[in-house]
Amino acid sequence: MGILLYAKCFQRLAIPGSVRALHKNYRTATPQNFSSYESMKQDFKLEIPEYFNFAKDVLDQWTTMEKAGKKPSNPALWWINGSGEEVRWSFEELGSLSRKFANILTDACALQRGDRVIVILPRIPEWWLANVACLRTGTVLIPGTTQLTKKDILYRLQSSKAKCIITNDVLAPAVDAIAPKCENLHSKLIVSQNSRDGWGNLKEMMKHASDNHTCVKTKHNEIMAIFFTSGTTGSPKMTGHTHSSFGLGLSINGRFWLDLIPSDVMWNTSDTGWAKSAWSSVFSPWIQGACVFAHYLPHFEPTSILQTLSKFPITVFCSVPTAYRMLVQNDMTRYKFKSLKHCVSAGEPINSDVTEQWKNKTGLDIYEGYGQTETVLICGNFKGMKIKPGSMGKPSPAFDVKVGTHPSQENV
Repeated sequence: MGILLYAKCFQRLAIPGSVRALHKNYRTATPQNFSSYESMKQDFKLEIPEYFNFAKDVLDQWTTMEKAGKKPSNPALWWINGSGEEVRWSFEELGSLSRKFANILTDACALQRGDRVIVILPRIPEWWLANVACLRTGTVLIPGTTQLTKKDILYRLQSSKAKCIITNDVLAPAVDAIAPKCENLHSKLIVSQNSRDGWGNLKEMMKHASDNHTCVKTKHNEIMAIFFTSGTTGSPKMTGHTHSSFGLGLSINGRFWLDLIPSDVMWNTSDTGWAKSAWSSVFSPWIQGACVFAHYLPHFEPTSILQTLSKFPITVFCSVPTAYRMLVQNDMTRYKFKSLKHCVSAGEPINSDVTEQWKNKTGLDIYEGYGQTETVLICGNFKGMKIKPGSMGKPSPAFDVKVGTHPSQENV
């Protein structure tokens, strides 16, 4: 029998703020932002203003709070790699650098509001700057995974009619090979220590760019970003998100499912090309004023993941079920996760054996969530809720969810 998930989103007035809960050994499942699932559903309200821009209305507001000493000293972005390099940007520094990037997009690249920008970068700081710079300029961000082939890039450039592409040394040759077939493409930026003919070198340009930039005034329903689906059936499809659908809608994820507060350090291992990276590496943490932690790992390495969770004060961890399965297969007795207090998973169903092993080895549950490229969190397991094996939880506060038989399957 076929099963169809029905979801309807409700928009209401906002109730801001969060309640700090007391913690014991950072292992409690007590929510920080709500008292119970029932109260969360009842009290949730989401206000959609006529004009909204995440960079101006959220990030710059955290900068103001930061300057006034009204938020913890956590950085906005904390980035490391396997070579000992480390970047810690405050919200003020993120703002300054992203304004420089924004000026490059509007001046050197001559991009206008609404123009589309494809960004294919690994987990490096410039990827986050590109996200915020596009917000500030009103250009439409189109992320792409670094696993894309020459054919994939051509398809995305032609389908989206993007005018600019930003990538690195690895994929620049592929872009050059197909660029003549992309009549709309007129700007190419490379993140590299070396120059390349026909490309603007972003690192060099940032040295000379001004950080004096005025954020555009975007309407809440203007397209902010486009994500290509994985193409399970047919070619990948473009999925658009407005400035409010992620910039405000992901408050559901950040405030309730991830249960973040400004003192938290959030690490999401998702690839930068997928919508999940916007969920848990950009909007959800920064809506709550939390720190986004990032580790540049070209390949998933369980030992490096466990070492990082043990060494750094990461409080909230998000990864796919496959990653958790790989982690529990290692000897975890060698590691102590003193700061870790909340673990979540999405992307595919998680096996109950994996959750049991993780709980036995860390003392922590894994809270599974479900959403789509086209949505924010639809269903999830929330703190304070009894987790049932195989269940993706209950509806998020923004959705009325019903499970029923698809009409085409009624007689099957």
